[in-house]
Amino acid sequence: MTVQTVSTNRSFDGVQGVYRHTSRATGTDMVFSVFVPPHAEGTKLPVVWYLSGLTCTHANVTEKGEFRRLCADLGLIFVAPDTSPRGEGVADDAAEAYDFGLGAGFYVDAVEAPFAAHYRMWSYVTEELPKLIADNFPADPTRQSIMGHSMGGHGALTIGLTHPDRFRAVSAFSPIVAPSQVPWGEKALGGYLGNDRAAWRKHDAVALIEDGARYPELLVDQGDADPFLAEQLKPHLLAQACDKAGITLLLRLQPGYDHSYFFISTFMGDHLRWHAERLGQPKR
Repeated sequence: MTVQTVSTNRSFDGVQGVYRHTSRATGTDMVFSVFVPPHAEGTKLPVVWYLSGLTCTHANVTEKGEFRRLCADLGLIFVAPDTSPRGEGVADDAAEAYDFGLGAGFYVDAVEAPFAAHYRMWSYVTEELPKLIADNFPADPTRQSIMGHSMGGHGALTIGLTHPDRFRAVSAFSPIVAPSQVPWGEKALGGYLGNDRAAWRKHDAVALIEDGARYPELLVDQGDADPFLAEQLKPHLLAQACDKAGITLLLRLQPGYDHSYFFISTFMGDHLRWHAERLGQPKR
């Protein structure tokens, strides 16, 4: 699969790159970013996947996530995909709402027209892009982990719970833990997957756990000043589901923090160390 380099920059003796390729899953060009830390030639490195939230592209965390210094120290490749297909002919919400359509793929494979034609983000981030990363970067596919923010936290949790043998660590910042029970999720899952709420359950972390999905331990950070906390995020529902299922959940409610990258960048180091330890990387 041909990968076009959009840009590369040296950072902490590694390389921060932005790349474009034509996706079979979405039928569009897709852009993603990869940070490769300094490493010996021929060395394969573990991969941390970061899934972004509503309205975001790869650029938000790439420019504001403050992950590179620690990824360089810990020897972690950091991959940030886009959040939806884009381009001419890609359907969008007619009302131009930020929470559906472009920038809001919700990491599902849509089945409802007109979104089914291109909105296949589940297949893209779980199948196509991992193969592309393994084929084109010094990545060790046997050592992967996943994290995300908000809509991307939803994606990280659901993908991790669905593929527990693939990902050695799963964490999230301010995740949408139960999209079937909140306005953002009801709009997105209904619009992409249709009105059969039973079909939504495999894209709902709380429902997945209720239905038997298991993962050894999860890390979630949530700001208590997040304006979306009560209506859209509801981390207590994840805590209840994990407690009932016997899943270890480290849920940290961070006082005074909101939903922004000021919050994410503050605790990014904690998450990367959590991932590195479970990926077998030396402590720093």
